[in-house]
Amino acid sequence: MNGLRFHDLRHTGNNLAPHTTASTRDLMTRLGHSSARAALIYQHGKRDREREIADAIDTMIVKAVKRGSRPQGHVVGTDDWSC
Repeated sequence: MNGLRFHDLRHTGNNLAPHTTASTRDLMTRLGHSSARAALIYQHGKRDREREIADAIDTMIVKAVKRGSRPQGHVVGTDDWSC
């Protein structure tokens, strides 16, 4: 491909990595960065990811309610889950 640089491949691969199960620490190791700030440069948000995150949170809450679990460390006065 004309005009494709190694850095372009690195950027693409490391832009896709955060959309796996990789943690920020994993990304720091992969990229050779010593700070989270440097690794976060490659983490661009995606709109469809917002839906995935919301669905995952919903699933966690539904499972906890079915088990009768209460959230750990909730703030006093926030016992009502109806919000």
